[in-house]
Amino acid sequence: MKRVLIEMEKLKNPNSGLGQFCLNIGEQFQLINPKNLKLDFYLPSFQKNIFGEEFNYVKQTALLNSSEYDVWHCLQQDSYYLPNQKNTKLILTIHDLNFLEKYKGAKQKRKLNSLQKRVNKASAITVISKFTEIIVRENLQLNDTPVHVIYNGNSLKIIEGAPKPEFIAQKGVDDFIFSIGIVSPKKNFHTLLPLLQNNKQLHLVIAGDNSSDYTKEISKTAEKTGIDKQLHFTGTIDDSTKYWLYKNCRAFVFPSLTEGFGLPVVEAMSLGKPVFLSNLTSLPEIGGSEAYYWNNFSPEYMIEVFKKGLNDFISDPEKAERSINWTKQFSWENAAKAYIDLYERV
Repeated sequence: MKRVLIEMEKLKNPNSGLGQFCLNIGEQFQLINPKNLKLDFYLPSFQKNIFGEEFNYVKQTALLNSSEYDVWHCLQQDSYYLPNQKNTKLILTIHDLNFLEKYKGAKQKRKLNSLQKRVNKASAITVISKFTEIIVRENLQLNDTPVHVIYNGNSLKIIEGAPKPEFIAQKGVDDFIFSIGIVSPKKNFHTLLPLLQNNKQLHLVIAGDNSSDYTKEISKTAEKTGIDKQLHFTGTIDDSTKYWLYKNCRAFVFPSLTEGFGLPVVEAMSLGKPVFLSNLTSLPEIGGSEAYYWNNFSPEYMIEVFKKGLNDFISDPEKAERSINWTKQFSWENAAKAYIDLYERV
C-alpha cells in the first residue's frame, strides 16, 4: 500500500485562504477514505484528529525522515517542510505567483529562486487554474516536470434561514452590492465607489479584514464624494452572514487585480447572482461566459458595464440557472479525487 504524507502547515490558521484550502481538501479525504492509500496528515499538533481518528497525524518538525513515505504532497508552494530522501516523490501545489507584483528587484529574485528550488525537487506540480499554469511556465524552469490543473471547490456553506445581519437592519440597507476579501490595494475596491454616486439608494458592502490603511483611504474618498453613508466595511464575518449577503445582494462585484483562482466568484455564481469582475489574471477563466467584465477601471466605463449587465441579467430568465450550472465543475470532491488519482500515478 502506498504511503502518502500531506503537508498542512497552513492549518495553523484554518480561517485563512490557504487554511481553508487544507481544511476542505482534508474533509473530502475523510469522506472518500481511499482504501489503496495510507494517508498521513502532517500538521500543527493542536489540529490532531481534525479529520477523524482513522488517519495518522504527524506533528510537524523539519527533522522528519521522509523515507517511509512514497509520496509527499505540499499543499502550498512556500512550505518549509520538504522530503529529505530522494526516493520520496514530491507533489507541489502552486496557488499563484502574486509576489511578482508585490516585490521587485532583488527580493522578487530571491522569492523566485526559493520557489525554483522546490520546483526542482518536485515529481509533479499542481496548480489551481490554467492562468496559474501559464504564469508558472513563464517564470520557472519546469524541465519535464508534469503540471496538473486541479480547480478549487466551492466552499460556501448553505445556511437556510440565515438571519439578516444587525448592521443591515440598523442602517436600513435594502439595496446593496457585495464584495469580499482582505481589504488591500490588489483587490482594487476603491474603483467601485463611482457605482454609488448616481444612485443614493444603492449601498456597497465589503466583508473581510479591514485593518489596512487602504480601508481608510477608501473611506476618506467616499466621505469627500458624499457617499460615505452608502459604504459599509463589515470586517471578517461568519458563514451565516456571508451566506445572507451573497443571497440578498443585487450583484457581486470583484475588480481584483490579481487572483490565482477567485473563490468568491464561484460562491456568488453558485447562488445565481450577477457577478461583475475585472478581466485580469484568472477571473475570466473562473467566471466564464456568464460573468460580466470590466476591461478598464474608468468610472464612466464601470458604471456603463454595470448598468448594461444588470439589464441583461434581468432580461434573461435563464441566466441565473446557467451561472449555477457553470459552478458545479468547481467542487472539493472533484479536487480531492483528482489529488488521490495523482498520488496513485506519480
